[in-house]
Amino acid sequence: MAKPKTVFFCKECGYESPKWMGQCPACKEWNTFVEEPVQKREIKGTALSGAKRGTPAAKPAFLNEISLEEKDRISTGFEELDRVLGDGIVIGSLVLVGGDPGIGKSTLLLQMCRNLASSGRQVLYISGEESLKQIKIRANRIGEVTGSLKFLCETSLDIIEEVIREEKPEIVIIDSIQTMYREDIASSPGSVSQVRESTNVLMQIAKGLGIAVFIVGHVTKEGVVAGPRVLEHMVDTVLYFEGDRSAAYRILRGVKNRFGSTNEIGVFEMRENGLCEVKNPSEYMLSGRPEDASGAVVACSMEGTRPVLLEVQALVTSTNFGMPRRTAAGTDYNRVNLLIAVLEKRCRYEMSRYDAYVNIAGGLRMNEPAIDLAIILALISSLKDEPVSPRTLIFGEVGLSGEVRAVSMAEQRVNEAVKMGFDTCVLPEICLEKMKKNDKIRLIGVKNVREAIAAVLR
Repeated sequence: MAKPKTVFFCKECGYESPKWMGQCPACKEWNTFVEEPVQKREIKGTALSGAKRGTPAAKPAFLNEISLEEKDRISTGFEELDRVLGDGIVIGSLVLVGGDPGIGKSTLLLQMCRNLASSGRQVLYISGEESLKQIKIRANRIGEVTGSLKFLCETSLDIIEEVIREEKPEIVIIDSIQTMYREDIASSPGSVSQVRESTNVLMQIAKGLGIAVFIVGHVTKEGVVAGPRVLEHMVDTVLYFEGDRSAAYRILRGVKNRFGSTNEIGVFEMRENGLCEVKNPSEYMLSGRPEDASGAVVACSMEGTRPVLLEVQALVTSTNFGMPRRTAAGTDYNRVNLLIAVLEKRCRYEMSRYDAYVNIAGGLRMNEPAIDLAIILALISSLKDEPVSPRTLIFGEVGLSGEVRAVSMAEQRVNEAVKMGFDTCVLPEICLEKMKKNDKIRLIGVKNVREAIAAVLR
């Protein structure tokens, strides 16, 4: 009996090799090759096979011959989800939703299906992990489901493809891609070749039949979608559901989007009856903050076109060892070290004698340079044990010379501060020169870190 043929796949980029290699020649990653059996099969349904049979192939079209209509976008019933998707679901798109186990991916998609079905859309929810009874128990928790919403428990892509072609739904949910398999692929479900081939089948269904397909993807311990990296290249949109499972809030972030911005976020709150939208994240993030505590400063970060107010906390204490400890939660650790070095060199604070801990309250993760000035003032506030006014908003990028540099969308940040009831805003002076006069808030422009410290603290 002939030995089954095997090849080696790179888990990162999907590169195929007849033998094992330590480093992938395509993506240069180490120890990413896995061995999997393969089986030769005839390629069907492609333009090349059609040309061989003598059937006419698809014809190219001019750009002005392609028509766009408003109905090509479908609202999900969630304003937050529509914003991340780029103003709704695009017909014929393939969307990958990733996140940690138990974060709420299936709950969000089931609620989206309920909204779509109640608005008259035909939706098909396919689960390879839960039985129909388990899905019904979860559906009863989120509320009454009405409309044309059908459920299917199946893992074979061949059967799923037949069902989709018969039912012809407008939206299809696949939960999850790691449980799907094709019978003509010898490897087990969840393997590199199975995930790649399954995604390829779903992509052909989405583009060929004009069906929007949502795929749920498991993530690895590194926080990326399990399977080959080519999976993210094949889909149109990649969404990550983030947040601590012990906390109530969840953040939906767009990592890749061919039909919209990748900087937008959607904020949700987990409740007993499912996920609820948080339409004012600034109010939610600032709730419960201390009034007169040192080391607490309110900053403003932009997520796409949305300004989000957040609380930057810092704790500076005397070190008990020769090497001070630095900890950063919710922001870049190296950036915090850089800002501490600026304070020591440009402002003559002996930060090498103190341990420094920086935290973004609420578990958010923000890497925008506009929160640099808030981090510095939070550190000095804790060092001097002097509180910053709770009605003061601070933002600005800090350079290595101690200068406060301009940030984008300064006027939108100030307007958000006015809406949230702040009476003072410390911002880069160059941004202040370009802004319109605002009588509802006091604006303080600063050129460097020393001026900012003098303006906020005694």
